Amino acid sequence: MLLNRLNISSATSTLRGTSDGFVVRQRGRFSSEPKLLQVRAAISDSGAGWFESKVGKVGSYVDKKSHTGHGNEDGEEMVHFKGTAVIIKKLKVLDVVDRIADIQDDASEILGGKHVSVQLISNEFHPKTGKVLVSSEVNIEGWFTIFDPWTAEELSFHLDFAVPRAFGVPGAIIVKNNHPNEFLLVNFSLDLPDKSSAHFITNSWVFNTEHTDGRVFFRNKAYLPSDTPAALQGLRERELQVLRGNGNGERKHGERIYDYDVYNDLGLPDDGPKHARPTLGGSLEFPFPRRMRTGRPPTKTSPDCESRRSKPFYVPSDERFDHVKLSDNKADMVRAGGHAISSKIEAKLMRKADFDSIEEIWKLYAPKEKDIKNVLPGKVDIEYRDQHSLAFVQELTARRADGEKNHPLRFALPQVLQANDKAWQTNEEFAREFLAGFNPIEIKLVTEFPIKSSLNPAEYGDPVSAISSKHIDGHLEGLSIEEALSKKKLFVVDYHDTFFPWVGRINALENSKTYASRTLFFLSSDETLKVLAIELVLPPKSPDGAKIARVFTPPADSSKTNYVWELAKAHAINNEMAVHQSINHFTRCHAVTEPIIIASHRQLSKLHPIHQLMAPHFKHTLEVNSTARMNLLPAGGTIEEIYTPREYIVRMAAAYYRDNWTFSSNALPNDLVKRGMAVPDSSAKHGVRLVLQDYPYAADGLELWGAMKSWNTEYIDIFYKDDGSVQEDLELQRWWTEYRTVGHADKKDAPGWLELNSKKSLAEILTTLQWIPTAMHAPINFGQYDYAGFMPQHPAITRRLIPEEGSKEWEELHRNPLKFYLSSISDTDTTTTTMAVFEIVAAHAPNEEYISQRSPTWTESEKVKAAFKRYVKKLSDIDELIQARNRDKSLKNRCGVAQLPFQLLRPTSAPGVTARGVPNSITV
Repeated sequence: MLLNRLNISSATSTLRGTSDGFVVRQRGRFSSEPKLLQVRAAISDSGAGWFESKVGKVGSYVDKKSHTGHGNEDGEEMVHFKGTAVIIKKLKVLDVVDRIADIQDDASEILGGKHVSVQLISNEFHPKTGKVLVSSEVNIEGWFTIFDPWTAEELSFHLDFAVPRAFGVPGAIIVKNNHPNEFLLVNFSLDLPDKSSAHFITNSWVFNTEHTDGRVFFRNKAYLPSDTPAALQGLRERELQVLRGNGNGERKHGERIYDYDVYNDLGLPDDGPKHARPTLGGSLEFPFPRRMRTGRPPTKTSPDCESRRSKPFYVPSDERFDHVKLSDNKADMVRAGGHAISSKIEAKLMRKADFDSIEEIWKLYAPKEKDIKNVLPGKVDIEYRDQHSLAFVQELTARRADGEKNHPLRFALPQVLQANDKAWQTNEEFAREFLAGFNPIEIKLVTEFPIKSSLNPAEYGDPVSAISSKHIDGHLEGLSIEEALSKKKLFVVDYHDTFFPWVGRINALENSKTYASRTLFFLSSDETLKVLAIELVLPPKSPDGAKIARVFTPPADSSKTNYVWELAKAHAINNEMAVHQSINHFTRCHAVTEPIIIASHRQLSKLHPIHQLMAPHFKHTLEVNSTARMNLLPAGGTIEEIYTPREYIVRMAAAYYRDNWTFSSNALPNDLVKRGMAVPDSSAKHGVRLVLQDYPYAADGLELWGAMKSWNTEYIDIFYKDDGSVQEDLELQRWWTEYRTVGHADKKDAPGWLELNSKKSLAEILTTLQWIPTAMHAPINFGQYDYAGFMPQHPAITRRLIPEEGSKEWEELHRNPLKFYLSSISDTDTTTTTMAVFEIVAAHAPNEEYISQRSPTWTESEKVKAAFKRYVKKLSDIDELIQARNRDKSLKNRCGVAQLPFQLLRPTSAPGVTARGVPNSITV
């Protein structure tokens, strides 16, 4: 409960009742003296001089009666707009208000007479002068209180604006912050004379504006550029110019500038050659999407490498985590650190790097309770709930998503182990997860046999796979290879071309040993996948030698553990882990999304309907990516620490982007067709027909894709009357051009870019751009802990190769196969680090926003609200459909032997680690 707050003023005070007692708040003194606003043609780079304000004759508008709402001395009727500003004061640590800043701001109010003020900007020009109408400045009264809250609480302030009736409904506001410190303007609304409300696009940090003309916030009414009220057109363009900046200088805290740069800050060359890393982006060898420009000076030893001196790295202030998200993230980190620390200490005390047994790995988890269930309740309350002001404490002490208490020193048992603690080692679960796991976007149809590499034979040798008919004959349910191909029965997960150019360099590193792998599957008559063979390839031992390929097949007797086969699976999965994290997760989701966020802020006004549509899909992503560049991706960072490719992992990602990435292939139907997992079919529900019907990711994903595209199509129809209006929308055309030619400058001439010339192409573009941070990212991210939190099933590191028969290591393997196996995969330290990382990134925040959720005031359009309501209903129906599919025993790939249902594309989730839920944006 808040303490009662006493507002001090010489003005008359009123007593107002609140839920936590009585608050004495001063009655504000409001001047109704109107000002006239004129947008300048010449705009300075500093941000000052956005407009020219001139005071008209006071007698023209206002007299002593103006506060009564009756009229001024010229007989013009005055109206009152009642405003509400909701703010959060500057925070210091997590949920705690910065007391020094609060005292400074209070002092500026009392001693300096400096206030926070708001002005209204009309959509109308003055009928006589032709200038834009603005109201007088109204101060936020009652900022200073004797007993201010110490925690991050929303504070409401009420304002009264008196304007002539001809002023009309305001289209924007100007907020001036003359305090030394910033505050978060959570929202601002006006009660209008007709009893309706006007809401403004806020939720933004407002820094000191004394040297500018203030911050402009537009009303949440969308306009195409050509439809913008004339009085707002200049402000619309000026805001975009401010957000673009001039491309110079180092970005500072509090700025709102969005610009592009290459990934030239991953290395630490001043620490020595081992810590140098190549720039990603801007070269033929390592092309890459662009990141947020920070403008830091170069390192001392490498002028092309940007220094990493400032932390946190710059992102515009509005892109940073809100206090609930930040507190939840910190609580997750503390909790995961506690889970890992005891085993790390024990390993160091015992000077032991390897696990001695599988049972020892099981000891990392809290004891299994009888009432633990691997399936979360079908209905989860995902409505917004008020957070305790100390969100960090609340989240640190919260129960797990399954209702169990969090153990302080032990990890929660991953869902893949809860129903069947032996399923992780089965070939059936190994195969199923390529269709219904946390990286279900790699499997593809085999169209020719033997399989061939697309690498240059002159450089990389014989392209033909070593998997031949002798390895698979007799395992195709009576079919010949040709028949299996024609019936679309053979599938492969092929990492050969991604890994082979790097294997020699990776294997030269300490404690990193890998292969380039291929895993071949057969689709059985029951629609489940059967593993046929795993091929593991090494480069030649000499420059003129042949590459070394070994093929492993499942043992005939599955009742006993064959550790040679288990090692082959471990190496294949280890390839999968590196591709999952660096290519599919970071590059194809995080990195590809960053430039569209930058382009949107630079080229689409917040008044633009497409900006308002896309804005929820951008939330927190720049902060997440900045943190990744700061801690996960750089030289010596966590990704290099816990994945086999080590320092080469991001270079491999850039090579993949160079050789494989196209924009259009990110659209789910196109991706499925490209991999041969679907064929075009105009009569099918989503325009494609699945080759493998029981492919949970594709089946559920197509439902979401269809709903998302339908929603986008409806939305576009509301604002664009025809294809010509799309072509004539200059903001939209500049946005798309900049994303392609600047955000993806290295791939701007690649195939797969759509021409933005119709409503249909716009719907395809928008759905693809939304798909990437939502339903593409969700399974890849939120399944990490529950599918890969048991290290032997998904080792992130492989440290030893499989011995050759007759070698000393071969004898060592057969003397103690379990010990050799455990010494070949992740050690104790990297295992717990990996588990802690997965536990953090797979968790939903308590204020997570899912694709079926938006702020109630995000739009004023009733047509948009109705269309979104239909979209939400479709998503609810899809959620029920997914649950029904998971209960269907004939769909064997939905749950598998692990009895872990595929829920990763269910639209919503409870907070925490749940292996389900599709948020609006990449928030972790």
